[in-house]
Amino acid sequence: MNKPTLLLIGNHLYSPNLNKNVWHYMAERLSARGWKLTTTSNQLFPPFRLLDMVWTILTKHKQYNLAQIDVFSEKAFIWSEVCTCFLRILHKPIILTLHGGKLPEFAAKHPKRVTRVLESADRVISPSPYHQKELAKYHPDIRLIPNPIDLQESIYLHRGQVRPKLIWVRAFHKVYNPSMVPKVLKRLLPDFPNIHIIMIGPDKGDGSLPTMLSLANQIGVRDHIEITGKISHPEIPRYLSKGDIYINTTNYDTAPRSLLEAMANGLCVVSTDVGGIPWLVNHDVDGLLVPARDPQAMADAVKRILTEPGLSSKLSANARKKAENHDWSIILPQWEKVFTELFPH
Repeated sequence: MNKPTLLLIGNHLYSPNLNKNVWHYMAERLSARGWKLTTTSNQLFPPFRLLDMVWTILTKHKQYNLAQIDVFSEKAFIWSEVCTCFLRILHKPIILTLHGGKLPEFAAKHPKRVTRVLESADRVISPSPYHQKELAKYHPDIRLIPNPIDLQESIYLHRGQVRPKLIWVRAFHKVYNPSMVPKVLKRLLPDFPNIHIIMIGPDKGDGSLPTMLSLANQIGVRDHIEITGKISHPEIPRYLSKGDIYINTTNYDTAPRSLLEAMANGLCVVSTDVGGIPWLVNHDVDGLLVPARDPQAMADAVKRILTEPGLSSKLSANARKKAENHDWSIILPQWEKVFTELFPH
C-alpha cells in the first residue's frame, strides 16, 4: 500500500539560536522511512509564519494527502484556526496535535473557538493524558501518543549514591520560573555548602535571566550557579551526566522532553506537579513532585534524595525504565498508524 503524502504544519524554525525540536526530528525520521512530506513554516516573524502556512496549504494542495497541525494556546492558536479552515475547504484530512500546559486554561476562556477547531479534525492527538482529561468536554476522543526521545543519545548512569550536583534544563522564561532556583539553593546551602547547579538553556529575553541572577546575588548563592546558555541538543546528555538531581521549576507544562531525557540518563527528578507532569512522573516511584512556586517543598525533596537511604537508587532505576517507553522506535510507529488510517484509498 502506498503511503500518504504529508503536510506538517508547526514551528519548523531553523536558527543558530534554536535547537531542533520534536517536529524537526519527526520530519527527518519519517523521511528516512520513505514518507514524502512538506513542512511549514520556518519563518521567524509570526505574521509571516502564518502567511507561509496558508500559502503552502493552498499552493501545494496537490502534493499532500493529509495535514498534521501543532496546536498551541494564546496568540498561536489562530494558526490552527486559520489552517483548519483552509484545509476543510480543500477537503483534506486533518490531524491536530495538542501542545502546552496552558491549553486547558485557554480553552476555558475560549470554549467555542477551541471546540470549533477540535471538531474540525479527523484525529486529535496529545502527548499527555492531561489534555485527554482537561479537554474532554471540548472533544471526547483525544488519542495519546507520548513525546519521543532518542535513548541512543542518553548517557545512563545509575545514581545509587548522589552528590549535591543539580541540573536545570529549560529556556530562561517566566513560564519556567528560573528564579525559583536560587531560592531552593538558599534553603539547601546550610546543609550542603558545596551544592552546585548547572542551568542550561537559551535566554528568551523576557527579563527572567537577569532577574534570576540579581536574586542569586542578593541572597548569596550566585557562586553556586553555573549558566551555560544554549547548547546543542546532542551535547545535553554530556551535561546531564555532570549532575545527579534534575529540578524542574516550571509553572506550566505538558510532557517535556527535557525531563524525559533526564530520566533516560538516570538522574533523580524533582519537579513541580503542574499540568501533565503527574502523568509523566509517578511521585515517590520514578521522581518526586512538589507544588508550583514552593521553593521550600522543592528543597525538602532534594534533601530527601541526598539523605534518605535507597531513595536515589530507586528513583534513578525507575526513571530509566519509564524513559525506555518513550524511545522513537516505540513512538514513531504509532504516528505512522494514524497517518495510514486517514489515507484516502
